[in-house]
Amino acid sequence: MPFVKPHTPVAPEHDERARPRDLAGLRAILNAPDPMARRWAARDLASHPEAVTDLIARLEVESDPAVREALLTSLTEIGDAAAVAGLVRCLRSQEAALRNEAIEAMKNLPEAVAPVMTDLLRDPDPDVRILAVNVLESLRHPEVENWLIAVVRDDAHVNVCAAAVDLLGEVGSTAALEPLEALKRRFPDEPYIAFAADLALKRVREA
Repeated sequence: MPFVKPHTPVAPEHDERARPRDLAGLRAILNAPDPMARRWAARDLASHPEAVTDLIARLEVESDPAVREALLTSLTEIGDAAAVAGLVRCLRSQEAALRNEAIEAMKNLPEAVAPVMTDLLRDPDPDVRILAVNVLESLRHPEVENWLIAVVRDDAHVNVCAAAVDLLGEVGSTAALEPLEALKRRFPDEPYIAFAADLALKRVREA
């Protein structure tokens, strides 16, 4: 009897890569069982801004670190208002890792993030406002100091102000001096605010 070579199954990622690479095909592969296939689809969708909703939806449920990285990279490359809106939605996630990843992605999109920053810093949820301050930490934008000054001048939540005052001490100019002094007067019974504001004042004056 002639020897019959057994059939060797094709690796799942090869099967998925063989699918059409158009938008519809990539959207289907983005939810494939194989993480390698999902990662390739996430990378390829960087050239399809209309797929932002799909990328965000996948990011919110994705557990594979390499796929998450590819999703975030593509969202950053697209970098439009829809991508930023999706990342802002991630700031409200119950998953700390997703919130932190969204912050890091937003730091790389200063011009796209700028139009939503004022609203974020006025969000009804103080946790979201603190995360918005965290975005400002590395956001290279000329309005960073003004945004932080507005927080220490107007925000009623002590923890939000504490986050802002720490950063203002690093980036602030003389324009921050009076708002920092006023912050101490607004929270006279908060020792940390007094300490952090004094430290920020010292840094600004010595800069």
